[in-house]
Amino acid sequence: MKDTAAAAPSNRSTLARAVAALAAATCLLAPAGAGAVSAPSASGGPTSPAAGGVTAALEQCVTSVLQGERGATFTGEMTAIAGTAKMSMRIDIEERGPAAAEFRTVGADVLDVWRSSQPKVKVYKYLRQVTNLSSPASYRARVRFRWINSRGRVIRRAERLTASCLQPATPPEAPPKAKAPEANGPSLPGGAVTAAPAA
Repeated sequence: MKDTAAAAPSNRSTLARAVAALAAATCLLAPAGAGAVSAPSASGGPTSPAAGGVTAALEQCVTSVLQGERGATFTGEMTAIAGTAKMSMRIDIEERGPAAAEFRTVGADVLDVWRSSQPKVKVYKYLRQVTNLSSPASYRARVRFRWINSRGRVIRRAERLTASCLQPATPPEAPPKAKAPEANGPSLPGGAVTAAPAA
């Protein structure tokens, strides 16, 4: 499973461009902090949660018979509350196979990373895309949120689960077609078959 991540403003046009760019990425996750930038966003918009609100969503789920083309994009969004100096978010990817009763975290050594906003950001949105998914399996994200004050202390926490991205089983390959049996005896033009006269 490959992973890419980015933080972005919350307006839909920017999000669409970010998702399109992430869909083409095939590199492994960069070290913590690399590529994670944040920017202020207009508050009060119809897609932004209220002050102190959070959202977690499955933004895109791509299925394919080819493993390298399967992928999922998960997003988290949070808004500042009184006393917030910066915000932090973590998105853990969870997988459940066909025989498993519960989801389990995958790639914890890579994905278990907190990403922080720049100071004084009012709305912070974070995108994570994973590709090269196995099948059959279901994938979801567990999104954790933290609000941090100017002293570096966490003043609030929250957690949400996204919807699942179902990767169906790959259909079996069709068996090769069997060759038609050849007719006994010599074949004449037109496909007629003759037999030797009786003695």
